[in-house]
Amino acid sequence: MDPETPSTIVVRNTQRGDFPYIADICRRVYPKTPPWSERELDSHLHVFPEGQFVAVETTRGAVVGMDAALIIHWHDYDLHASWRKFTDNGMFTNHNPQHGRTMYAAEIMVDPDVQHHHVGSHLYEHRRNLVRRLGLLRIRGGSRLRGYGRHATELSPHDYVLEVVNGRLHDPTLSFQLHEGFHVFGVVSGYLDDDPESMGYAALIEWMNPDIAQPQHTEGRDPRFIKA
Repeated sequence: MDPETPSTIVVRNTQRGDFPYIADICRRVYPKTPPWSERELDSHLHVFPEGQFVAVETTRGAVVGMDAALIIHWHDYDLHASWRKFTDNGMFTNHNPQHGRTMYAAEIMVDPDVQHHHVGSHLYEHRRNLVRRLGLLRIRGGSRLRGYGRHATELSPHDYVLEVVNGRLHDPTLSFQLHEGFHVFGVVSGYLDDDPESMGYAALIEWMNPDIAQPQHTEGRDPRFIKA
């Protein structure tokens, strides 16, 4: 998309016809990782269709981003659980709307050709709106520390996240999510075992639903990760 060309981003729920375009974006975002399979994406639509989104650039009618999520009961999981555990190996069959109050943000991807065109912001806006409409408490997820590998020799993962939170370093993923209103509440290892950029480390992040969140819901946050 030419940055000089006016365009409109429309976010809608994912359809089966979008699967090839999602796989193509995935191959370019994660070139060393197999893309989302049709079986996985079909499972997402089966268990939670209203929680799956794509962003469409209207000038070309092209899918330029996707956002996939499920609802979980947070206390069913260990804080240090991997992405595979939180997503039931990418199938979302652990989706638990009966007892869960947490929207787990399993994936957000933007076509590398349209980075910095606010596609991610449009997707997150729809995700937040859905959380509010469903009356859920929060969004949580693991932010892969995409830039950590370049700083691993001089910074621990915790110190790297502190530098990003306080604006002294830029991480391509976490910095954007902080800008979108998320807060860090922990750092974990082994979140993604096949991601050399992050070396498997992730920041645990959350966005609280302002309609229902109370002070006690954020008690115990590590004060080191509160943005100065």
